[in-house]
Amino acid sequence: MQKVAVVVLADIETHEAAGRVTNALATAKELQENQDEVKIIFDGAATRWIPELEDENHKMHPLYKAVKGNVAGACKFCAKAFGVINEIGKTDVPLLDDYEDHPSLRNYIVDGYQIVTF
Repeated sequence: MQKVAVVVLADIETHEAAGRVTNALATAKELQENQDEVKIIFDGAATRWIPELEDENHKMHPLYKAVKGNVAGACKFCAKAFGVINEIGKTDVPLLDDYEDHPSLRNYIVDGYQIVTF
């Protein structure tokens, strides 16, 4: 069994960024289907994806819903900086603030996770 932290950094504004998020979620789904331990972290501009993906009408919502149980959370600092902290607060996605209001990737490394970024 593998332990993988999928870190999403892509913003919401381009077709390329949508592709990166789709690839991140698809990778998480593949890991999940193979009983690997996977955690998905939305960091930086990617915190803006949470309100988008939570929308049931968004074309990526079904893929997001399939892996949502593996979403560790979104960076608290970045959610504030990118203006989505209130929207994320309306969901059940945790705000991560382990290290100076950011998620601690070091903790994942110490716990034996491979870090994959999109």
